[in-house]
Amino acid sequence: MSIPAFDLGGVLPPFIGAEPGSFASQSPYRTTPENLIIRFGSSPARNEILRGLLTYRAELRGAGLQDGFQWIDGSFVEDKEKTHGLAPGDVDVVTLFKRPSALTQDAVWNPVATTLLPTLFNPDYCKAHFHCDAYTIDLGGLTQNVAMLSAFWFSLFSHQRTTYRWKGIVQIPLGPPAVDAAADAELRRRGA
Repeated sequence: MSIPAFDLGGVLPPFIGAEPGSFASQSPYRTTPENLIIRFGSSPARNEILRGLLTYRAELRGAGLQDGFQWIDGSFVEDKEKTHGLAPGDVDVVTLFKRPSALTQDAVWNPVATTLLPTLFNPDYCKAHFHCDAYTIDLGGLTQNVAMLSAFWFSLFSHQRTTYRWKGIVQIPLGPPAVDAAADAELRRRGA
């Protein structure tokens, strides 16, 4: 699915058409990493943020996390340059992941997750190293935690921080490195 144009207020619409309908016509708008870059890589500053996002995704894969998807949001998926006269400073990301098959049991997973807490599971670290305001949801966790965290992040992401306007977000898949190959090539073509 393509990502819709900004509405008159400079945000993605929460749905396309007269009212919410099918999954294909409402947020989160599912797309590829390459299409994310084509749609939002409109300046050197944005391309630098996108390069950080691809690096963050590569680090997640290096930790064995490649089954799942990411919600992409924040002022990065708004027309911030037009509405505020500023480029976004980062991209907001929630990674919803399935544990690798060898790590599904909590006794095996918990020590691995603990090693990731200071880095890939730390928003301050991710912002400093990848330009990503990044959070995670372990889809292998307790059902009520997964539901609660998903509802929290989706409701937060689907509203503009300053105006509380309802807005759309973007979703890209995780996956093996090949998922990002075209995105990486597009960024390199742009000099990022």
